[in-house]
Amino acid sequence: MKDVIQLLPDSVANQIAAGEVIQRPASVVKELVENAIDAGAQTIHVLIVDAGRTSIQVVDDGKGMSETDARLAFERHATSKIRQADDLFALHTMGFRGEALASIAAVAQVELQTRMSDEEIGTRLSLSGSRVVAQEPVACAMGSRFSVENLFFNVPARRKFLKSNSTELNHILTAFERIVLVNPGIGFTLHSNGTELLNLRACGLRQRIVDVFGKKINQDLLSLGVETTVCNISGFVGKPESARKKGAHQYFFVNGRYMKHPYFHKAVAAAFERLVPAGEQVPYFIYFDVPAEDIDVNIHPTKTEIKFENEQTIWQILAASVKESIGKFNDVPAIDFDTEGCPDIPVFNPSHATSFVPKVHYDPQYNPFKHSSAGQSKAPKEWSRLYGSADGSSLEGETESILPEAMNLFDEEVAVAPNDIAVDKSPVHYQYKGKYIMTAVKSGLMIIDQHRAHVRILYDEYMERLHNQLGNTQRLLFPEIIRFSAVESAVLDHILPTMAHLGFDLSDLGNGSYALNGMPAFVEGLDGVKLVQDMVKETRTSGTSIAEEMHHVLALCLAHHAAIPYGQVLGNEEMENIQNRLFACSNVNYTPDGKTILTIFPQSDIEKKLG
Repeated sequence: MKDVIQLLPDSVANQIAAGEVIQRPASVVKELVENAIDAGAQTIHVLIVDAGRTSIQVVDDGKGMSETDARLAFERHATSKIRQADDLFALHTMGFRGEALASIAAVAQVELQTRMSDEEIGTRLSLSGSRVVAQEPVACAMGSRFSVENLFFNVPARRKFLKSNSTELNHILTAFERIVLVNPGIGFTLHSNGTELLNLRACGLRQRIVDVFGKKINQDLLSLGVETTVCNISGFVGKPESARKKGAHQYFFVNGRYMKHPYFHKAVAAAFERLVPAGEQVPYFIYFDVPAEDIDVNIHPTKTEIKFENEQTIWQILAASVKESIGKFNDVPAIDFDTEGCPDIPVFNPSHATSFVPKVHYDPQYNPFKHSSAGQSKAPKEWSRLYGSADGSSLEGETESILPEAMNLFDEEVAVAPNDIAVDKSPVHYQYKGKYIMTAVKSGLMIIDQHRAHVRILYDEYMERLHNQLGNTQRLLFPEIIRFSAVESAVLDHILPTMAHLGFDLSDLGNGSYALNGMPAFVEGLDGVKLVQDMVKETRTSGTSIAEEMHHVLALCLAHHAAIPYGQVLGNEEMENIQNRLFACSNVNYTPDGKTILTIFPQSDIEKKLG
């Protein structure tokens, strides 16, 4: 029988590795910047064109490479970080596998210029699809300069599945944030299409967080710090009032490496239990310093999933540390008993008190159902017919119902279609606990969530405005300034045309600041700054790029802000109006994000419960 197993060529093996390591342009930026950090760079510049599709350049002032090392660096599993298997459990560098450069070279055209400090001439190396095109000496600055062009040029299927430039730029900024937050002692710059997005000087950790996310976050941070024999934990957690439903900045780092850890996230969330509303999250930037032999980072190509040997113990230390920080923040200030210069407060003397106990005056003979000689209003009649005479006897002779239509609709159990409900429902409604609208219908009792119903109504209206571009702008008397991080600014620039169709008027002031000059006329009274910020966060979280999906996200966010809140008391006419508008919508059963709007309790079920 003929042999069928064979070794794969290096070019094929490199592309397989590239499928795991290099998923999008952001992966290239991450790998190259981490290599620059391992090389001891103090300043790193990143320049991208067309969100990395056309070009990615990473320039550093690290120690550089020799001519031989430059050639060998692009071979598979060639690395300077480890020498033997035991080194995997004592890692102090970002990279160690030796796959990144080989994977990048397999799917792009790469040029490297590098020079070591003790050499006068550097090396220029060009590769295309893992094949070395040229190698020659060159005059260049100390350090390394990687230029990656035409990413996935030889894998058209991978290139076709890249998202829009705004989405890919968002991923690059997210990866860049994770790196700069854990290396505050290094200066970074990031340019996109010739525009400077970030310019971060070397500084302290708190200042780096402020430089990345804006000055507003500085007032929301609480210091965190604990040292134990198992691990050291430092960083910052947000105050309870900084909690938000989406878009909270939450980062875990271990030994200088970003990680995802849902289990540790629960420890932070547990510390804030009952301090923040359900469903909201606080920002945090938490750094773990753990002995290298107690963790394993070699379980996933992206190195964001890490195994801990003492996971349960670290969980308890983290939860206690966060609770301690919150407790210090909530300390009651000491009472100041220094009364010098303060006005005298007279001491209460009961013997000289002039107060008296208030008395309630009422008429014990008053009967609201007693007939008077004067004209009688309808209200006493109605109460009289409901509850009987004043002495408690019932009025069985009167069979007329105050709510004739509402009561008669319970007589029959019929499956009612949404269009039939609008015809068969009672005109009288009841609001339960400021949240639900209850109405009798032919088949039973209909309960509508007032906020969700209004969200559906407004969403349909806003989508129609977006399709027809009918947004009218109401100019603000005093423009409001809104500040965004670099990532949020990139998202806002992408959605500005759509927001303009809704009626928002925003002008770019530079450095992540925007002036809100006008808002849609139909959202009068809402907090414009918070509304715009939430719309940007929703768009960033959803990662939408198609116009229709973007319209959906923005219209839904706007509808949630403008909809009737829970707890608002509604009159019968208002409840009737909501129901009539709801039954005219495209979908009366569910909100645009899939939540149930109404339900009907069948008459038979009600009778069983009361039978």
